[in-house]
Amino acid sequence: MIVAGVMSGTSCDGINVALTRIQGRGFRSRLELLAHYQFPFPADVRRIVLALMDANSASVADISRLNFLLGELYADAVRAAQRRARLECELVGCHGQTLYHQGDARLFLGGRIACTWQTGEAAIIAARLGVPVVSDFRPADIAHGGKGAPLVPFLDYVLYRHPRYGRIVQNLGGIGNLTAIPPRALPEDVIAFDTGPGNMVIDAVTEHLFDRPYDRSGRIAARGEPIERVLQPLLRHPFLRQKPPKTTGREQFGHEFTREFLCLCQRADENDIVATATALTARSIGSAVRRFVLPLVESPARFREFVVSGGGTKNLTLMRMIREELAPLKMRVRTSDEFGLPADAKEAAAFALLAYQTWRRLPSNVPSATGAKRPAILGKITYA
Repeated sequence: MIVAGVMSGTSCDGINVALTRIQGRGFRSRLELLAHYQFPFPADVRRIVLALMDANSASVADISRLNFLLGELYADAVRAAQRRARLECELVGCHGQTLYHQGDARLFLGGRIACTWQTGEAAIIAARLGVPVVSDFRPADIAHGGKGAPLVPFLDYVLYRHPRYGRIVQNLGGIGNLTAIPPRALPEDVIAFDTGPGNMVIDAVTEHLFDRPYDRSGRIAARGEPIERVLQPLLRHPFLRQKPPKTTGREQFGHEFTREFLCLCQRADENDIVATATALTARSIGSAVRRFVLPLVESPARFREFVVSGGGTKNLTLMRMIREELAPLKMRVRTSDEFGLPADAKEAAAFALLAYQTWRRLPSNVPSATGAKRPAILGKITYA
C-alpha cells in the first residue's frame, strides 16, 4: 500500500511529505521510502502558527481559520509530492500542526485533564485528494492513560531493533526525543521520552539576535563558546530531571523560556549566546542518556550506536557537541540517512506507518514510551 505521511513540527518551518510503500502487520511491518519532499511555510503562515501557540493570546476564530488553511496547504503539499514522484497514494497519514500539548493531567473545573491539540482539517485533505486520511493520532493514547507522546518509537522499533546490540535513536526537531532499543528487545522493553529542547531554543535565540530563522550549519555557534554560568542552572530545569515517561513542547521551552534564557545571558557575546543554546540541547541529551537510559539496562555497554534524525542533523556544531557528550560512553553517532531514511523524512514516514496500522485496525502506540495502560489504535479516519 502506498501511504503519504505528512508532518509539520514544532519548529514551524514547513511541511514534510514522505511517500512510502508499506507491507506487513504490526511490528513486523516493512516500510520503503519512495520519495520525500519539503515545502516551506509562507512567512505569514509561520508567523500566525507561532502566534497561535501562545495559549494566553490565541484567537478562537483564527485557530478555526488556520485549521482549514492548513488542510489546504497539506493537500497541496501531498499533491505536489505525488506529481514530482509520479506516484499516487492510497492513504494519507497527517499529524497536523501541534498548537498545544499537555500530556500530564492538571486541574480543570474540578477534574484532572490531560489534553492535546493538532490542527489541519482532515476533511479538506480527503476532499482535495480523494483518498482517506488518518489524523489526530495523539488523543487515543491519552484516553488510555498515556501522555500522547512520543509516538515515533513504533517506527524506531520497526526499523532499528538489532539482535546483538542496542541502539538509541534521537530525533532533533523543535523538541528532542529519544527511543532506546536494547538488544533483542520486545516492544515492552523500549524506553522513549522527550529529552528537552531540540532546535527550538537555538532557532528562537538566533531569530532574536540575528534576525535569521535558524543557525545554518551551526556556523554562529561555532564562532562562540558556551557560557557555563548560564548552562548549569538551565540543566537543573525540572523537566530535565523528571523521570520518564514524559513529554514537553513550547509550553515549557517556548517564548517564555527563551526570554528567561536571554535574561540570564545578559550582555554576553551574541555568538556565545547561540553556542550556549546549542550546548543546552547537546548536554540535555547526554544527561538524559546517562540518567534515564543506561541505569535501566543490565549492560549499558551494549548500546553501541546513537542514531540521529531530524532537522538538527544539519547543525554541524550541535552534532559535534553531541559526539563529545557521548564519547565517554563509546557510542558511535550515526544519522538515519545511513539506514536509508533521510533525517528530514523520518517523522513524516512515521506517521505514514501509524496511519497504515490504523487502517488495518492495529494499535501503534508503545505503552512503555507513552505511559498508556494498554496498546491503542491511534487516530481518526476521514473518508473522501
